[in-house]
Amino acid sequence: MTSNGYLDPKDAESVLATYPSRDGASAAELMADAGQNGLTYQDLLVLPGFIDFGAKDVSLESRVTRNIVLKTPFMSSPMDTVTESDMAINIALLGGIGIIHHNNTAEEQAAMVKLVKKFENGFIVDPIVLSPSAKVSDVRRIKETAGFSGLPVTDTGKLGGKLLGIITSRDVAFHSDLNSPVSEVMTTNLVTAQQGIALKEANEILRKSKKGKLPIVDADGNLRALLSRSDLMKNLNFPLASKLPESKQLYCGAAIGTREHDRARLALLAESGLDLVVLDSSQGNSVFQIEMVKWIKANHPQIDVIAGNVVTREQAAKLIAAGADGLRVGMGSGSICITQEVMACGRPQATAVYQVSEFASRFGVPTVADGGLKNAGDVVKALALGASAVMMGSMLAACSEAPGDVIYQNGQRVKVYRGMGSIAAMEHQKSQTADNAAAGRYYSEDDNIRVAQGVTGYVAEKGSIREYLPYLNTAIQHSMQDIGVRSLNLLRSGTREGTVRFQLRSSAGILEGGVSGLSSVNKQLYSA
Repeated sequence: MTSNGYLDPKDAESVLATYPSRDGASAAELMADAGQNGLTYQDLLVLPGFIDFGAKDVSLESRVTRNIVLKTPFMSSPMDTVTESDMAINIALLGGIGIIHHNNTAEEQAAMVKLVKKFENGFIVDPIVLSPSAKVSDVRRIKETAGFSGLPVTDTGKLGGKLLGIITSRDVAFHSDLNSPVSEVMTTNLVTAQQGIALKEANEILRKSKKGKLPIVDADGNLRALLSRSDLMKNLNFPLASKLPESKQLYCGAAIGTREHDRARLALLAESGLDLVVLDSSQGNSVFQIEMVKWIKANHPQIDVIAGNVVTREQAAKLIAAGADGLRVGMGSGSICITQEVMACGRPQATAVYQVSEFASRFGVPTVADGGLKNAGDVVKALALGASAVMMGSMLAACSEAPGDVIYQNGQRVKVYRGMGSIAAMEHQKSQTADNAAAGRYYSEDDNIRVAQGVTGYVAEKGSIREYLPYLNTAIQHSMQDIGVRSLNLLRSGTREGTVRFQLRSSAGILEGGVSGLSSVNKQLYSA
């Protein structure tokens, strides 16, 4: 005690240690205090911790399924206004993974997966190969349809044939005779590497040669693989890219349903190189999904399976027992979803994410928080409550890489965003019931009357995901710095151990935490 009656400031930390508990509440205490009142992300905050590191030092690496680890915890939702090949490519380049929707034919979906898998490679082991008699018109056609040139030419026109040359867009750009054989215009002065060379060494040869392609040949000069300079540049420009360790191809996911015809669909997707399948159902605790999980693990063991959706431990237990590699959490919490309103079924998302994640973590099964996300803060709360990844719909639907055109509404540039339970989605390809993902997702294939569980709306255009996702990544790093944790693994372990603390908010507290008292607002989220 000092002369003025106060405790000695030097004893502040030792006095703090005499308190019976830490400030705030653990996640378990938070949920217990809420009782039977489910919590949303808006209802809570994470309390700040101690900062002794920079925001750039925070790692967002996360295991999103039993076997897939990403540099960032971001997934794009399998919705027909969110994820096709363009979105899947770009989110993978930025460290996440795209889940391609299945409100299309199996062939269309498989073609999208193939575009993603062909976008970036290490050694290309199945390149397009031409024969010497192929025509210049063939090269131009391949450039238009596949988006690339620089095609090897072998004596057989196949991989394994003797390498004769490479035909590039420069070789044919000003060649007027489209019927000329490629043997007349191809480049024959080639730099090659021997079969068995390490990828790092091959990339170094490619960099020094300043060539566009590096053919890999065996001792007899037969073509065995190909390396592309464009892939080398992608490695430099996108260091967080989500890639398979062996092939260096981008990770790609896709959604399917749980019916018999979806098994044939998955076979096509597997042929295209699919890495992750998401079983797309609003209520995943069904005999259909349990049987599908078991069938996939038996017939396509190389593909990881995320099952769901679930919001309770009881739902999760059956899918974990069936062999699911991950769980998708959420029911009725999305901005375009009206399941809770119409079906009186679901659960507030913060409670759902915590309860399912806590249970699933005991079995080493990661969870994906799907729905209810409006901003970077919501993403952090989902991750702090135990999710290994977040699945984003409305947050990405406004990006230019999402399907659909930009239109003007009341002078504002917007894009259409619809729930897969909306009438518009259910009516898509109405004559092809087996290929309508929306109807299958809500077990409505045989209904004469469609009962909507989603709506159609508009979202203000955001620009490219290549600008938006780096902002989101940086915002989350700064948030975790405030919380005092250096990685997502430490965030989740801190929640389990009670060292990461939470605070419930009153309605007045929520209001206080937002912008208020201003006559007008300019809310610019980021600048590059």
